Amino acid sequence: MIKRIVFTGGSGKAGRHVVPYLLDQGHSVLNVDLVPLDHPGVNTLTADLTESGQAFNALSMHFDFDGFTTGAGPAPVDALVHFAAVPRVLLRPDNTTFSANVISTYNVIEAAVKLGIRKVIIASSETTYGVCFAEGDKDYHSFPLEEDYDSDPMDSYGLSKVVNEKTARAFAMRSGIDIYALRIGNVIEPHEYAMFPDFIANPASRKRNAWSYIDARDLGQIVDLCVKKDGLGYQVFNAVNDEITADQPTAEFLAKWAPNTPITRTMGTTEAPISNRKIRDVLGFKEQHNWRQYV
Repeated sequence: MIKRIVFTGGSGKAGRHVVPYLLDQGHSVLNVDLVPLDHPGVNTLTADLTESGQAFNALSMHFDFDGFTTGAGPAPVDALVHFAAVPRVLLRPDNTTFSANVISTYNVIEAAVKLGIRKVIIASSETTYGVCFAEGDKDYHSFPLEEDYDSDPMDSYGLSKVVNEKTARAFAMRSGIDIYALRIGNVIEPHEYAMFPDFIANPASRKRNAWSYIDARDLGQIVDLCVKKDGLGYQVFNAVNDEITADQPTAEFLAKWAPNTPITRTMGTTEAPISNRKIRDVLGFKEQHNWRQYV
């Protein structure tokens, strides 16, 4: 099950935890980013993935100097993990955020398909559910938020992720490869659990994240499970941890803090409003870093 993986955006907030997790599982990883990742055993290839030629080259190169010793050219790539993106709104102009995220995703998936890479995992987002960067106080359509939700973002970032999911689906249908889109929740690094007491004390502040999160290390497990699980075609998975970030049972909490949002099924006692039931059932995800361990 050891794989050769090209990982784009490995120097970012999520990537710098996911890449080490993949290395710990024995995989070989090439990081493709605009800035280096300071981690032993990982070479960073600097590339602008909005340029199609750079995307093709990045997916068809040696990972490091050891590759030259074979005399056989670059070895095949088993999987592409595409996390590279403008990571949210208000960092770049809206049109730049949209175009960079959409074009880079098209380019790397197209390159993967034409180079014969059979597994692609892309970073989608909780923002596709439409509330995170909404104008005003918008309610969710229903809880729990599951993968068949009618995604309806207003913002350039969330819209780019919806388009990327459609791009992934199109390439999966026409090529027959596996492409899995991860709707990643609010990424929490280990040091950021210091913020959780304030999250608990101020529930309204977490509505935009649907009172859910993903530990960056557990995201590593999810990516590894996706790399290893073949034959699913195109899939969307919520990538979040198990529990709501609240000190009340989920049903009681949502009745108070989201009274206008209908509940479509019985939820677990402390189930996160963004449901990870699919990754648990289909991929076998088992949370390792529950927030209550650290707060």
